[in-house]
Amino acid sequence: MKKMRLLAPAGGMEQLEMALHYGADEVYLAGHEWGMRARSRNFSREELARAVQMAHAAGAAVHLTLNILMVEDDLDRLPDYLRFIDQIGVEAAIVADLGAMSLLHEYAPHVELHVSTQASVMNARAAEAYARLGATRVVLARELTVAQIGALRRQLDADGFKDLELEVFAHGSMCMAVSGRCLLSSELVGLERGANFGACTQPCRWNWTLVEEEQPDKRRMPVEQDERFSYILSSNDLEMLDHLDDLAAAGVDSIKLEGRAKGAFYTAMVTNAYRHVLDGEPAADWMGELETTSHRPFSNGFFYGNPTQNPGDVDYLRERLMVASVESCQPEGEGFLVEVLCRNKAELGDELEAVCPGRPVRSLRLEGLEHWDEETESWESATTISRAMERYRLRAPFSLEKLDILRK
Repeated sequence: MKKMRLLAPAGGMEQLEMALHYGADEVYLAGHEWGMRARSRNFSREELARAVQMAHAAGAAVHLTLNILMVEDDLDRLPDYLRFIDQIGVEAAIVADLGAMSLLHEYAPHVELHVSTQASVMNARAAEAYARLGATRVVLARELTVAQIGALRRQLDADGFKDLELEVFAHGSMCMAVSGRCLLSSELVGLERGANFGACTQPCRWNWTLVEEEQPDKRRMPVEQDERFSYILSSNDLEMLDHLDDLAAAGVDSIKLEGRAKGAFYTAMVTNAYRHVLDGEPAADWMGELETTSHRPFSNGFFYGNPTQNPGDVDYLRERLMVASVESCQPEGEGFLVEVLCRNKAELGDELEAVCPGRPVRSLRLEGLEHWDEETESWESATTISRAMERYRLRAPFSLEKLDILRK
């Protein structure tokens, strides 16, 4: 059974650093245009060039999302951008629009074409048609079962398309629309371009109720008979950490983690968990790590049948909070002196957890705390980590590396 590649999201530079630090084989990201997550931090041209250098230094590939629906103005402006991504060494572009695909071959001949899930590829004939247009990988529609993916892979092999790679989403938020092609946001909010152009406002997550038309103020009721409204359009999150063998056996080449609109802590924890399991560790040892991030209840999506819906509780679940990221570490006496960057509050004596690539989660007590005072340019004794993005020092019983995470 071949080893699948791990494709992690990078909504901005910080998320990119975490994805690479915690073991992504590939990262996907976007510039300031043409990506489906316009609200993410995303990357300027200068940042994108630096991101490619960082990824390559870590042995990872960069996949650029160009997967919105394109209008004439987009296609008029796209060639210059395609020349740029070809020059800086982007490995692949994730594209849904046929016009953009043709321009990619013309203006970025060294960039591979990956067909976006927005194209809703659900059968081998469709995948083969894209392969004839130059695609090297297809991101399959989210609505396929594991059995259907296996059948699609076998048909591709039989038809002589053994080199065409298959990618699937394995973790993260799910959309109520078919492969994310949704008109609800633009219809209800009046956005000029809407979800299919990267500007989704997620109305499927709103508190929907059933209303009687003639007396809407008097005849309103939640679809679920309880004190809360029902979130009838809001799906549960996808999780396949404990089913990766099934995906590999079906012929999947790369598993994709959703989350370009999410923070660095999410990127780090989820990438780390999937990395450990892909490297052969038991899924049971790392399932709990997925609970540390903010998420809706988990399901297996469409992989084994119809997905489960949010049971009426839209609240995100999270069991851990990121306290700090490591900036540096050096030996001191029998332990180590660790400089960190504050993200959330912790107090002297708190029990923290250190999350490091390639290691089990380890515990330490917050001791020997100091804060860097910018005015006096000196370290001063402290009782709390409390000032966001300011520098602190603490003592640890084991060595840590830059970008390792301390959480509580």
